[in-house]
Amino acid sequence: MTTSRPAHIAMFSIAAHGHVNPSLEVVRELVARGHRVTYAVPPVFAEKVAVTGAQVRPWNSTLPSPEDPPEAWGSTLLDNVEPFLDDAIQALPQLEAAYEGDRPDLVLYDIAAYPARVLAHRWGVPAICLSPAMVAWEGYEKEVGEPMWEEPRSTPRGQAYYARFQKWLDDNGVPLDPDTFGGRPDRALVLIPRALQPNADRVNEDVYTFVGACQGAPTAGGGWTRPAGADKVVLVSLGSAFTRQPAFYRACVEAFGDLPGWHTVLQIGKHVDPAELGTVPSHVEVRDWVPQRAILAEADLFVTHAGAGGSQEGLASATPMIAVPQAADQFGNAETLASLGVARHVPAEEATADVLRTAALALVDDPEVGARLSAIRDRMAQEGGTRRAADLIEAELPRP
Repeated sequence: MTTSRPAHIAMFSIAAHGHVNPSLEVVRELVARGHRVTYAVPPVFAEKVAVTGAQVRPWNSTLPSPEDPPEAWGSTLLDNVEPFLDDAIQALPQLEAAYEGDRPDLVLYDIAAYPARVLAHRWGVPAICLSPAMVAWEGYEKEVGEPMWEEPRSTPRGQAYYARFQKWLDDNGVPLDPDTFGGRPDRALVLIPRALQPNADRVNEDVYTFVGACQGAPTAGGGWTRPAGADKVVLVSLGSAFTRQPAFYRACVEAFGDLPGWHTVLQIGKHVDPAELGTVPSHVEVRDWVPQRAILAEADLFVTHAGAGGSQEGLASATPMIAVPQAADQFGNAETLASLGVARHVPAEEATADVLRTAALALVDDPEVGARLSAIRDRMAQEGGTRRAADLIEAELPRP
């Protein structure tokens, strides 16, 4: 039970599995402690949020939906970031109306939920970012941000993006520049294990607290039973967005399909027809969606795109990984997993059947990989997870 007075806590996120899922157990715990939690999210995630006990405040988004193919996001940095600003500008009036007369005591927000930080500033209430991915370290701007933005910021399109972003902040009385607004929260809980954070020793722990994975029971998303006679189980999943990869799936079938005693679970998403895979052996299980954590509890190998969620689920289940990154922070996560000695980083263009099979056999037969994973899993358990996150949120609530 909470040691704080019951409060109204408002959570804000966008319509993306990797942004909503990490927050759900934290919200569930806050509700269980007696707080009234409202959760502003597009309708496609309303049902998933509602089962936590939070009150859904739906709003309409202009971002590509989880059902859209990855091409909907474009191919350049500006293609990727402009939709978030456009969406934030049109969402802010909707969210103002949704909370009219019901100002929260504290705001929680996903890193991509820009309107939440604006509203918290205007309401004069504390705000905590729930980061589902790595955070900025001291020196990040010089080492990563400035080189990444040097070319886009030199173009008329890039300059117009920054000018529009700054005007939006100015119009709403937010005294920050776009880079600081988007990348430097006043307070943040990091919902990944410290092991996944690059340059963790240079992260400002007065601002960022690593609480690790905030997860429910492995079977909360559905169960899975290891088939009889399966000596090894490999799960192949590229997450929920970058799944239109029939050639890669065919390579996985070829890599693992004829290994004696191996059972393969192949998640192909909604954008690939199983017929595109050709003839598939009976011990290769093809699905458009899987209960990932339930399978990882049984798996001997995880072939993953190295998204933040999948990476930490692999670590939490102590499952060796082959990381085949597709976009965004996945490349950095793949390098981090490899540097920890628990994964092989295989660039997508090099992911042939022979390369995948060689990496798989080396990983599952290496006892040192298993020992490293066990040690990381033990350290993750000490980070506190859901309960510690809720404790820290309550500590930020305004006192009467």
